[in-house]
Amino acid sequence: MNKPDQTTVAVGMSGGVDSTVAALLLKRKGYKVIGLTMKIWDDSIKCESTKSGCYGPGEALDIADAKQAAGRLGIEHYVIDLRGEYQKTVIEYFRQEYRQGKTPNPCVQCNAKIKFGGLLEKAASGGIRYDLFATGHYVRIAYDPVEKRYLLKRGVDSTKDQSYFLYRLSREQLEKIIFPLGDYRKDEIRTVARESGFEEYIAKRESQDFLEWDNYDTLLEDRCQPGDILDENGKMIGRHAGVTRYTIGQRKMLNLSGMKEPFYVLRIDAAKNEIVAGPKRLLLKSALIAEDLHWIIPFDFIRDKKIHAQIRYRSKPSECKIYPEDQDRRIRVEFETPQEAITPGQSVVLYSGDIVIGGGIIRNAL
Repeated sequence: MNKPDQTTVAVGMSGGVDSTVAALLLKRKGYKVIGLTMKIWDDSIKCESTKSGCYGPGEALDIADAKQAAGRLGIEHYVIDLRGEYQKTVIEYFRQEYRQGKTPNPCVQCNAKIKFGGLLEKAASGGIRYDLFATGHYVRIAYDPVEKRYLLKRGVDSTKDQSYFLYRLSREQLEKIIFPLGDYRKDEIRTVARESGFEEYIAKRESQDFLEWDNYDTLLEDRCQPGDILDENGKMIGRHAGVTRYTIGQRKMLNLSGMKEPFYVLRIDAAKNEIVAGPKRLLLKSALIAEDLHWIIPFDFIRDKKIHAQIRYRSKPSECKIYPEDQDRRIRVEFETPQEAITPGQSVVLYSGDIVIGGGIIRNAL
């Protein structure tokens, strides 16, 4: 690899404190740094921003903040228009999954195909030259000299670790990526920002959600049709407001009265426009089937190792065993401890210690 002063790093700048400090740290190390900011918001969607999110009308302010940060850092800054690519790749995926009664994770899709894919391809095709790409994610990359491959690892700050969202990165991509914040804790990054004159970026709300508004109806572009809520025995016990408004484990909006205990969404049948609800204990499942698999480390290398699986971003990793199925196109993940609210459409990410093995999209719980 070239020396820092001979290497240009393009940093994905969102206008937040993390990506700003990532650019700052790389510049301090002597790299030539440039900033890239995605433009993905579709202005034709009529909605009001009610919270911080990745997708919404507040994008204009974020782009302005990224541009201002780049100016203060003394680096070139480019805004890359990815509205068409984002619509086709992320929004359509989001719509299709919800219409099937699933709960997709658009951030996983965006990272793999837009942020670490379309953004870099479009920047390069526009004549923007760089050697490496960096973001403000709290993850680490390590090189395995024995197997001669790059590994993706959890960030040092377990409360901010974002490896769950990046499990679909390829080994080839990891070779060209830097994650400057992986060895830092969030409070340390805030300190760097404060001491470097970027204190106002600390006060910005972080994008914890996909959308900047609460109701998905506008994005899904179809009217939610009310339907039946059934219990485990198939008895109708209520009416729902439309399957796209619910996810596995949800209690809100069921509006079921007269039950001896609280009921939660257990299953969603979009084809029949029905929801099955029941007591919380019925949310516990001991296994799942995952498909659309992606491996950073080939399955054969970890077949006999102790594996942990994480079924959502904030869930606790749980020890499990993995069994290939359907000529290795799917896997069955069996947990040592039953998991609550395994949700079709979400990702299951597999770890060996703090190393990301890979993962897939949850098809169904068993």
